[in-house]
Amino acid sequence: MTLIKSISGFRGTIGGKSGENFTPVDIVVLTSAYAQWVKQQYPNKKPKVVVGRDARISGEMAALLVIGSLLGSGIDVVNIGLATTPSVELAVVYENADGGIILTASHNPKQWNALKLLNSKGEFLSSAEGKSLLAIADKSEYLFSDVDETGKIIKEYNFNDIHIEMVLACRFVDTAAIRKAKFKIVVDAVNSVGGIIVPQLLEKFGVDVVKLNCEPTGNFAHNPEPLPENLVEISKKVIEEKADLGIVVDPDVDRLALVCENGEMFGEEYTLVSVADYILSKTNGNAVSNLSSSQALRDIAEKHGRQYFSSAVGEVNVVTKMKEVNAVIGGEGNGGVILSEFHYGRDALIGIALFLTNMANKKMKASELRATYPNYFMSKNKIELMPHINIDEIFENLKQKYSAQKITDIDGIKIDFNNGKMWTLLRKSNTEPIIRIFSEADNIETANDLAKQIIADINTFIK
Repeated sequence: MTLIKSISGFRGTIGGKSGENFTPVDIVVLTSAYAQWVKQQYPNKKPKVVVGRDARISGEMAALLVIGSLLGSGIDVVNIGLATTPSVELAVVYENADGGIILTASHNPKQWNALKLLNSKGEFLSSAEGKSLLAIADKSEYLFSDVDETGKIIKEYNFNDIHIEMVLACRFVDTAAIRKAKFKIVVDAVNSVGGIIVPQLLEKFGVDVVKLNCEPTGNFAHNPEPLPENLVEISKKVIEEKADLGIVVDPDVDRLALVCENGEMFGEEYTLVSVADYILSKTNGNAVSNLSSSQALRDIAEKHGRQYFSSAVGEVNVVTKMKEVNAVIGGEGNGGVILSEFHYGRDALIGIALFLTNMANKKMKASELRATYPNYFMSKNKIELMPHINIDEIFENLKQKYSAQKITDIDGIKIDFNNGKMWTLLRKSNTEPIIRIFSEADNIETANDLAKQIIADINTFIK
């Protein structure tokens, strides 16, 4: 199968041969590399690391190996058990810890798992930090602590209540308005940790919650990536229950997709757009999203007289750009919402609270709210990355073919057509052996046609 090492963390499939898959041996080795990196950052003290995991079948096994490896490396552990990615991020700061590890492969199928790695700010490692860690991992030489210096599990508890209280305390969350709206909402948490914490949050708002795939078994009821083709069941359930909204989260609850009351998708790209529309109406500041996100966010920022900036793909790149340009809201078009004053991480819980606040204050149905935003359509495609494919050569050929267009190459290549009203982005995934292809236009047919043209170009270059 596969094992991927990158500055984003370590990811792979469970079982098989060590060194090639996400096996127990690899989990110990990679955790030990991270432990050594943390100890280098804090040479004069005994570091502390927060550990949490999603509900994957392999999660318990992997968590025991991670915790044991940290303890053996002389690092104390705060174990928050079943937890969302944003919960672990917040817990690192709450516990004044020196790092964090989240065991989750996000939207990947159940055979995958991963180590998402955090620094002392509860943020993903920067490029420099990630490269430093990878250098340690490549050496495969680790110094473990003697018996008197091993770490201890200094605390074990569930962070859900604290995370929820933080959301409720956010000054932009209007709990009274949400309660007054008396929403009925269907929640699909794809059998992971969202099935625990999302209903708990909604119940605090007085929402009538209908649970769908909320048992945290790790046996995902459908493909866990919250794309329209995977959300047929909740779409039907929303109509059947006469619900006001459907909420879908991925296994680690950093992505948020929404279903309108009529069963139609609100649009994963428009989760951030709607939240940004609300936030930018309440406070000064700019907006940021990555290159693969819809230009609708730019339109909303300009509507409020604010500036929009784009970053390379990846949460850490969005966060870096947000800090650089003093952005109050940012995120990614995959349903990832980052509210800077809450914390610098994609968080579906704060996204839910802000979306419901916007919906309640405007007294609109979800479909009516969606109709107020610019209409763009995105085609998302991918090509499996085979060993014989030379990505750099493909990108150079595309640059030459489309040299008359505006080209951005800070992350793969983005080609703008028609003064930016239509574009395509090609980039190698950091988490899967694929090339992702995003195309956007003012109608889906044009977006699909553009994607087909680019794919045909690639196939020509490969041959």
